[in-house]
Amino acid sequence: MSIPVKNPIIFQNIPCTLVTGFLGAGKTTVINQLLATKSNDERWALLINEFGRIGIDGALLASSQDNNDLEQQNIAMREVSGGCICCTSQLPLQIAISRLLNDHHPRRLLIEPTGLAHPRELILQLSAPHWQTALQMNAVITVLSGEQWQQIKYRDHEGFQAHVRDADVLIVNRYDQLSSSEKHTLVEWIAKLNSQVKIIWAVSELTVAETTYSSDKFVANKLVADAYSFTLNDQLNKPSHIIANQRKISITHLHKPMIGLQSQTHCLATVPSSSSSTDETEAQASANSDLPYRYHEEQQDFQLAGWRLPAHYILNADDLQNWLLNLPNWQRIKGVVHTSDGWLQINFNPGSLTIKTIDPQTDSRLEIILQLGNAVDTATEKTETEHDAKASAASINWEDCDRELMAMVI
Repeated sequence: MSIPVKNPIIFQNIPCTLVTGFLGAGKTTVINQLLATKSNDERWALLINEFGRIGIDGALLASSQDNNDLEQQNIAMREVSGGCICCTSQLPLQIAISRLLNDHHPRRLLIEPTGLAHPRELILQLSAPHWQTALQMNAVITVLSGEQWQQIKYRDHEGFQAHVRDADVLIVNRYDQLSSSEKHTLVEWIAKLNSQVKIIWAVSELTVAETTYSSDKFVANKLVADAYSFTLNDQLNKPSHIIANQRKISITHLHKPMIGLQSQTHCLATVPSSSSSTDETEAQASANSDLPYRYHEEQQDFQLAGWRLPAHYILNADDLQNWLLNLPNWQRIKGVVHTSDGWLQINFNPGSLTIKTIDPQTDSRLEIILQLGNAVDTATEKTETEHDAKASAASINWEDCDRELMAMVI
């Protein structure tokens, strides 16, 4: 008697959108805005790639939702931590996408790569022949911070420019302080890098929430916000010209073996721990072992460090904030931490400092990214201050940081 064999599930044309942007550009905000447009009866999947090892972006995203339970919102989320999913091997990317599609059967997939990644590498991977029938690649949505663009260290940084070059749609946010002349210069700068990109000026998060006595003003703000939301959501169904052009090139290179989308659970053991994907179950299991935990490493021109602490460690909230803000040349600080003010979500970049109260977590997580030096690296443009900043970041004593952080535990 023959034993029936379950055939692998073959997925066809699952709409997929990349949301890219440089470190601290505001990708999570845009993803939250996209998720807010989702119909309750539709199941979406979200793949988040973090450059650090701790895994915090998922918690930041979940705690920023009106309903903290993503499962109740019909959203499946998976994180790939410890490096770029597009580097060295396609295996982490294939495993993460395959498991999301097989386990959750989403109607749509959103991918947020790390802000330190070069988007071209991910586009090359998703242009490979074996993805062309499984994923319907829609417009690459890239977030650009006007505040960052004003600074030459970002504007002249190759990684910062790369995100603009490989965008179908550019969401420009945090531009309120730009003059009309600066906005014009920004548009010209964008056009030199990518003349075909569609530019959308984001609506401030305070537009609708703004307290005002004028009902007319409130109505006008809401109309603007609704129009922005509609325009942003509309991009989810626009085809990606960037990826379509790349696929025309990739289709001629069929020497790579075809890799199906059947479940690849057994392949997980082959993934290095530094780039393995984690889900809620895996995170829950690892959260209860080997704590406290800290790592630090250097990637590109950045230093990364992160801590995971047991939930019963309570840190002095004021001391923690002061300590974080006094770290040398920090570019991003994020965390979910048990403090004397309760459980707090921390999300800092040089242009925005956000602290919110959240529900209790299984453990505290904190991650920081320091820039080793200014991205402008020519002899004529370096300043003594920039050299000092680089030396300060490069010489930071992480053991001292550990002791300082532990001294805050009440």
